[in-house]
Amino acid sequence: MSKSLSLFFAVLSTILLVGVGAALSFRNVWLVIGLIVAWVALLGYSFALKARLRRQQESEE
Repeated sequence: MSKSLSLFFAVLSTILLVGVGAALSFRNVWLVIGLIVAWVALLGYSFALKARLRRQQESEE
């Protein structure tokens, strides 16, 4: 995975977690749940993409 793509996922993940903190301070449970679900989905997608790119790179060699 390229460094710029890794940085994109890291920044987006950080923004989601900051959003969770803000939602907690506003005591908005539904927003907290939604942001945590979005964060887990982002992590899952990034790991799947990393594995797919790694397999593709190995098959080219």
